[in-house]
Amino acid sequence: MSDPILQLNNVEAAYGAVKAIRGVSLAVPTGAIVTVLGSNGAGKTTVLKTISGILDPQKGSIVFRNDKLEGRDPAWIVRQGLVHVPEGREIFPLLTVRENLLMGAYTRPAADRDAVAKDIEDVFGYFPILKERTNQPAGQLSGGQQQMLAISRALLSRPTMMLLDEPSLGLSPKLTREIFEIIVRINRERGVTLLVVEQNAHIALQYADYGYVLEIGRIVMHDTCAALREKDDIKEFYLGVKAAGARAGRRWKKKKTWR
Repeated sequence: MSDPILQLNNVEAAYGAVKAIRGVSLAVPTGAIVTVLGSNGAGKTTVLKTISGILDPQKGSIVFRNDKLEGRDPAWIVRQGLVHVPEGREIFPLLTVRENLLMGAYTRPAADRDAVAKDIEDVFGYFPILKERTNQPAGQLSGGQQQMLAISRALLSRPTMMLLDEPSLGLSPKLTREIFEIIVRINRERGVTLLVVEQNAHIALQYADYGYVLEIGRIVMHDTCAALREKDDIKEFYLGVKAAGARAGRRWKKKKTWR
């Protein structure tokens, strides 16, 4: 994990009296795709909200490109090149597709107008359907198209790193694969580092380079995605691969070895 662009050290965050993440430490190498896996309620979204400044950490440090992020305003964090694509897309439904894209470029100077126009054409290259719907209200797009728009809007800020929260949420397997293939293209072609939070372990472990497993607010395992795919606990509890033997079906009696 050399040359991390993002480093979390012993980070804790809470909603009121409820502690959501406890002592989370992780590193994201420059240029990599890193995934955080976990069931619903494990604290995955909280990790991203804490990184992007939506939620202030109670403890620990967050460092992005040698800058500490604790207590920083989310708009300042975006200007440093770290952009959050939230769960549920959060597009502006009454604005057109083009207007949503322009909102992604709000941190860029007015003199950058020609470059912004070029970047819009570039994202249309990734998602041609958005060009067809450019003047349509974003609220009329399908769920998959809204996800494409949310990713494209983030790209308009020219990020160094993107945080993606459940990009496969509510999408068909075919569309999920298409979205992840575009995510890999963005990483390879534009050099954007990606931290992807996912419940769909199958797809995340296939496309990411390195993975962390989060349970009840704690990191319980981490390794390369190739190695994680071969671990028995990951196969059993995240990939649905049953162990062989007469007792294999009695899943409720089994304990994860990382506990």
